[in-house]
Amino acid sequence: MTQGGAARRTVLGAAVLAAGTGITSLAAGTASAASPSAEGGGHGGHGGNKGYRGLPYPTVIGHRGASGYRPEHTLGSYQLALDLGADVIEQDLVPTRDGHLVCRHENEIGGTTDVADHPEFAGRRTTKSVDGVSVTGWFTEDFTLAELKTLRAKERIPAVRQRNTLYDGQWAVPTFEEVLRWADREGRRRGEPVWLHVETKHPSYFRGLGLGLEEPLARLLRRYGRDGRDAAVFLQSFEPSSIQRLSRLVSAPRVVLLSAAGTRPWDFEQAGDPRTVADLVKPEGLQWIAGFAQGIGPTMDLILPRDAAGRLGTPTTLVKDAHARGLLLHPYTARNENSFLPAEYRRGTDPAAYGDALGAFRTYFHQGIDGIFTDNPDTGLLAAEAFRPGRRPVNG
Repeated sequence: MTQGGAARRTVLGAAVLAAGTGITSLAAGTASAASPSAEGGGHGGHGGNKGYRGLPYPTVIGHRGASGYRPEHTLGSYQLALDLGADVIEQDLVPTRDGHLVCRHENEIGGTTDVADHPEFAGRRTTKSVDGVSVTGWFTEDFTLAELKTLRAKERIPAVRQRNTLYDGQWAVPTFEEVLRWADREGRRRGEPVWLHVETKHPSYFRGLGLGLEEPLARLLRRYGRDGRDAAVFLQSFEPSSIQRLSRLVSAPRVVLLSAAGTRPWDFEQAGDPRTVADLVKPEGLQWIAGFAQGIGPTMDLILPRDAAGRLGTPTTLVKDAHARGLLLHPYTARNENSFLPAEYRRGTDPAAYGDALGAFRTYFHQGIDGIFTDNPDTGLLAAEAFRPGRRPVNG
């Protein structure tokens, strides 16, 4: 399938109509997927793939799939994002007790599954300290994969996305290997690789439990042919040491995620490294990141700060500074709802209603970013069309 504008505009209209029907069968179909030797490698990032420099610019990344329309990190959400035309689909990885990598934004699953409705797991509810934060609920590392597969996914923020609750219970929690098999099937069907953007969640915390993420992730990437320099996958983490570890295991492109300026990555906290994100976005910090990564994923506030009223302020120099060091930028997260938009793009008083999301996207793209994470890939793609004809990446 062509990645250009005409083909994408066609699928935008058709996919929304079709997506609520056929994709529910994917969860059942995954269990009978072919063996990795048959599935892997065909569209993992070789055989004509130009690498990440060949992606459309600006790149639209389906944040946890199409999580504005379906419960996040489900095969239904991933499929809809792909059908809407997203250039890349994101997965967040956490482990089970028996070492399988599964796709959840957090290891606490009380808000994203029906685990609370399972009396057999009532005793698993507990309180833990995760990256220095006390969290109460149910945690993936306390479940085997077989146990986790008895649960069903549900909408994480039903007060904002009530329509998404229609799909509660439709999908199980997918393993990352199931996602790789799905991506290979879709890649063969479409005639081009399905790009993934894969995050290691709380890697230091899990390594301390004997459940390190990077080694099993690297084994799966090698098994499915997504370990090379031009592989159709980005690897990302808020902990630079996780990206450094991955750089020694595979050659796939890597991105360091950056939170608010005054925060410190958790691995820095543990190692006694005094640097904050504010230090990492300075030229010397960016140069250090460029030594082991190809990009950064900053919160949008590091590029376009908001004032006390929630309005966008003067852009920083982060885009220019990162590009000067050969780093691409994939900031996060653009969403349609008023509650997530800058104040000047909100419309009406309902926080769950859509504001002028297209206007906000266009303002973000005007900064020269290379891509963006969004819960609403169709909105991002429509806004991106004006920036794509004849344009090349700023740091290309």
